[in-house]
Amino acid sequence: MEQTSFFGEVCRYFDKAAEFLNYPKGLLEQIKMCNSVYHFQFPLRKDDDTYEVVNAWRVEHSHHMLPVKGGIRYDEMVDEDKIMAMSALMTFKCAIANVPFGGAKGGIKVDPKKLKLSELERLTRRYTTELIKKNFIGPGIDVPSPDYGTGPREMAWIADTYATFHSHNTNQIDSLACVTGKPLSQHGIMGRTEAVGRGVFFAIREACKIDEDMKKLGLTKGLAGKRVVVQGLGNVGYWAAKLLQESGVILVGLAEKEGAIYDPKGFDLEDVMKHRKETGSILNYKNAQNFNNPISCIEFECDILIPAALENVIIKENAGGVKAKIIAEGAEGPTTNEAEEILIKKGVLVLADMYANAGGVTVSYFEWLKNLSHVSFGRLGRRHEEILDTNFANVIENMTGKKLTTEQKKIVIKGANEIDYVNSGLEDTMIISYHTIRNIMMKNPKIESFRRAAYIDAINKVATSYMSLGIFP
Repeated sequence: MEQTSFFGEVCRYFDKAAEFLNYPKGLLEQIKMCNSVYHFQFPLRKDDDTYEVVNAWRVEHSHHMLPVKGGIRYDEMVDEDKIMAMSALMTFKCAIANVPFGGAKGGIKVDPKKLKLSELERLTRRYTTELIKKNFIGPGIDVPSPDYGTGPREMAWIADTYATFHSHNTNQIDSLACVTGKPLSQHGIMGRTEAVGRGVFFAIREACKIDEDMKKLGLTKGLAGKRVVVQGLGNVGYWAAKLLQESGVILVGLAEKEGAIYDPKGFDLEDVMKHRKETGSILNYKNAQNFNNPISCIEFECDILIPAALENVIIKENAGGVKAKIIAEGAEGPTTNEAEEILIKKGVLVLADMYANAGGVTVSYFEWLKNLSHVSFGRLGRRHEEILDTNFANVIENMTGKKLTTEQKKIVIKGANEIDYVNSGLEDTMIISYHTIRNIMMKNPKIESFRRAAYIDAINKVATSYMSLGIFP
């Protein structure tokens, strides 16, 4: 099978959407291509005093807005093409979610599981140092976040390294805003861990709310009873599956790197996760049908398919066998152009990655704002809101002569805290973005796919930004 260029796939999607727009060719080229590609190498000293030279990248795709934003990936499969593609997707994702960032992405070609904790820390701090030297990181320049192979721990090391190098700077007060996805102890934000999965959940829920669209797919309105397959049980897949199951869907298929399992009667997600923790695998779960190839799940019988792990898993060779009526792309770039064309002909609704996957950058934006303002969301108003709610409840009780129960008071009297604001902001973002994209499709029947409409939305917003700067007429 011919290897597909990930960045090439993104550019092809872009070009198909650009055909519906009337912008100068030069402006479209400016939006499409990466502004800055920084590839560097540095030696990593191992604990046994040997050295390994590692390859690393930071790509800034678009400077139409600053700072640029995007995760840092630690993975043996990292290469320049992937980082360029994901940085481009970040630009479009930020535009769709109305988050004021340009797109970026970073990565180190390394397997973090093969490194000791001390080696990981040296790797992360050295990578950060290289970014600092080239001015590729800063609260108003470039703000990284976690991605595959990294997490809050690595982000804390990045923040600490950046603060150390800028201890002489009067702007050090904002140094924590140089990176998001930090631990709460380092002024991260509540809800960031589950943000991408929660965003996928909101995307699916919003799509399933529209009766007209569901009838076209041969489905009923709402989530209850829909059969769902999830490929990948990391942060994204796990949280999407958990929230969907709590809303009444039936998890009929699950896949991880060791294989896939299927049961038309459905799985209890937490019990499967417990089984995997005890045995090291999701395979051989009670009453489940085993599949050694995890990609087999793409063709499982279901209503909704969530590819939440790797890019290029839905390809022309398996797209014809897809049974799902809705695909929600939790991963970045899971569907190739050729596969998408097959899915369009089959009438499948593909909720594109740059929309469905936007939960992470949306909540990262909230964390960035929190770090710049130096105030936790809800801290100033929560108690005041509770007092107002209490006064209102007392008035109702006095007017009716009836007392609220303790449980009723808990529902009525509740000031919003940080997680409430974060989840509310994320939900609002996903709802508004969905209907913006859907409206583009509704206005032009020639726009056959949700993804194409999403690209059109993103290109329009980025182009408008460039033109407002006077760069293009």
